[in-house]
Amino acid sequence: MGIKSFQGARKQQQNVTEVNASKVSDFMTRELITFQPEQLIEEVIQSLIKNKISGGPVVNANNELVGIISEGDCLKDISESRYHNLPMQQHIVEQRMAKHVETIDGNMNVFDAANKFLESKIRRFPIVENGKLIGQISQKDILKAALDLKGQNWK
Repeated sequence: MGIKSFQGARKQQQNVTEVNASKVSDFMTRELITFQPEQLIEEVIQSLIKNKISGGPVVNANNELVGIISEGDCLKDISESRYHNLPMQQHIVEQRMAKHVETIDGNMNVFDAANKFLESKIRRFPIVENGKLIGQISQKDILKAALDLKGQNWK
């Protein structure tokens, strides 16, 4: 008695190619809330609250990425101001922003980007092209991409 296979016909591999071709630039946010180095920290806090975001890129007048400012950076500013009993009215973004910013390539596969998020523990990566900020990809954007792609075969 022979062994019968109940495995049906395989789907064409076209879906796998489509998934592998899914790039960060297909899912990144292009309309960003950005901040300037000379902007007051208090304005940043107001914008973070108003827009329900946890941080954003800092750009110069030429739209070149110069840093990232986050809720944590703002909290640190508030905490130190209170500790030293100093007013924070004149504190600016440049004094608190992270200046060494890791970026991600817009052509990177979204699943490779997911691994990069896991390895780095960073919540968002700016995407720079020809020296200019063109977008940002967040962990949430990668999750949305995964849901959009869930009907396709993943390898």
